[in-house]
Amino acid sequence: MAAWLALGLLLAACILSGPADAVERSPRGELKRVLLLHSFGREFRPWSEYARDIKAELERQSIWPLDVQEHTLLSARFNNPGPEAPFVDYLHSLYEGAPPDIVLSIGAPAARFVQRYRGKLFPDTPTVLTVVEQRLVNRFDLTDNDVVVSVRNDFMAAFDNILRVLPDTKTVAMVIGASPLEKFWIDEVKRELKPLGDRVGLVWYSDLAFEEILKRAAKLPPNTVLFWGLMSVDAAGIVYEGDSALRSLHAVANAPIFSYQEPFFGGSTVGGPMQLTKDTSRKTVDAVMRILGGEKPASIKYETIEFGPPRYDWRELQRWSISESSLPAGSEIMFRDPTTWETYRWQLLLIAAVILVQAGLISGLLHERRRRQVAEVESRQRLAELAHANRYSAVGELTTSIAHELNQPLGAILTNTETAELLLKGTSPDIDEVRQILADIRRDDQRASEVIRRLRSVLRKTPFEVKDIELNDTVREAIGLVAAVADGRRIALAYMPASVDLHVKGDPVQLQQVVLNLIINAMDAVSDADKKKREVSVSTVRAGNQAEIRIADTGPGIASADLGSVFNPFFTTKPQGMGMGLAIARTIVEAHHGMIAAENQPWGGALFTIRLPIIR
Repeated sequence: MAAWLALGLLLAACILSGPADAVERSPRGELKRVLLLHSFGREFRPWSEYARDIKAELERQSIWPLDVQEHTLLSARFNNPGPEAPFVDYLHSLYEGAPPDIVLSIGAPAARFVQRYRGKLFPDTPTVLTVVEQRLVNRFDLTDNDVVVSVRNDFMAAFDNILRVLPDTKTVAMVIGASPLEKFWIDEVKRELKPLGDRVGLVWYSDLAFEEILKRAAKLPPNTVLFWGLMSVDAAGIVYEGDSALRSLHAVANAPIFSYQEPFFGGSTVGGPMQLTKDTSRKTVDAVMRILGGEKPASIKYETIEFGPPRYDWRELQRWSISESSLPAGSEIMFRDPTTWETYRWQLLLIAAVILVQAGLISGLLHERRRRQVAEVESRQRLAELAHANRYSAVGELTTSIAHELNQPLGAILTNTETAELLLKGTSPDIDEVRQILADIRRDDQRASEVIRRLRSVLRKTPFEVKDIELNDTVREAIGLVAAVADGRRIALAYMPASVDLHVKGDPVQLQQVVLNLIINAMDAVSDADKKKREVSVSTVRAGNQAEIRIADTGPGIASADLGSVFNPFFTTKPQGMGMGLAIARTIVEAHHGMIAAENQPWGGALFTIRLPIIR
């Protein structure tokens, strides 16, 4: 900690002593003191922008260490300036006996102040009067120690620009303050624009408070524009630094704003020909460097700086729907928003490449998906055809049962019909008994019709059709088709349905086919067993989110070596079997998103379990 503290003190000492030591040991020469005198203040536009640019260039170009000292002539920012004597005395006390190496005045009020009090303050100090309009230069008081960097405000050129860009303009609202300097410019603008005559009307806001100016600017009539001259102090005596007043005006104005000052350009004004800051700064810095280098001020002369090429703010052109074709030739359009392509060229190219690759992949996947769908449709068609053929085979084994199921109701119908005829031949037939006979005939007819309906539903050739079915009823119908076969073979066929409804999605015909195949296989398995043990049991239960159909028999079971192969195509243990029944059954169950399994029961016999998802 002591080491870090010592290092910190050393660094602080270096920082505090650095500038003075640097000045003393500077290899570039002795220190040069520059007095920068502002007219209105360090943050008053447009002069503040000129001063900032001049200082930056001086620091960049100077071969000597510079001490730039800034002061402000505050009296210029008031409508009724007070006495300047206190400020003169203040400067005299600062520089008596140690005058600066050069004086830079920024703006006309500062230039006049320097000319008026040079004899008392710095009689032998070279002076550069810059950022001053040529009409405001007091040339009678110039000395051989003075260099003038002046500009010329060409108001006629500014208004010609407005009328060219917006030829329908009828009125120009002049926004200008009420300081002595601004009042001077009101008279100058009126005089210079006399040639316009009645071409455009001028409305002056110099006698208004700025708040009132804002209210009027928000309700300007059509074909009116605003011309921003200067607003250092309004008629109410309120001072406005920087560009705060212009930004407030821009926020409420319902008409475009024009100006001839570059410091106000970029965010608020449309543009046009204007005084360029760089032109004035370059000549000012050139004069300072030459004077500090020993050249006599009297030998340094500059031409008055005119307006530069027209510049326009692309954002304002878009806001006021000003066509670029109406701008003068050689105009420079600035602040143009780059196009999406210009801003994100590489990103867009990358995105396009990714999209093309993705489009290719998606196209390939869609093609593959289409092929898969066609293959699935064909597979289902083949499955339906194979299942249909398998149903015919199963029904062939049930012929005896079906004939028995039909013969019983048909025989009963015949007997009841003959009995009814005998009764009707009597002299006084018993109508109630005849009515009972007819009811029996109707019941037997419905029974035969139900057998035929079930048979037709099994033999019907239909495509795979998924719908909501109740599994208990579906299994019960399948058992009804084989019940007579079981009775004929002396096999006990038992059915224990679940105590709750089991709703699944599937094709009822194909699920019945699976149940029929498994029951027929189970009856074949117990055919050679002891008569006391010839049993086939069918049950349905709910196991979690699945419905189960269990078909068990009391036969010899499945050989352990064959358990893994019973569902393979063409695998069979029957002498006359084709080995397709269980393979088709597994295919149908898997098409219903279920599974089928075979196992041997501990007490003997085989158990086949079908699991199907329950509808939630």
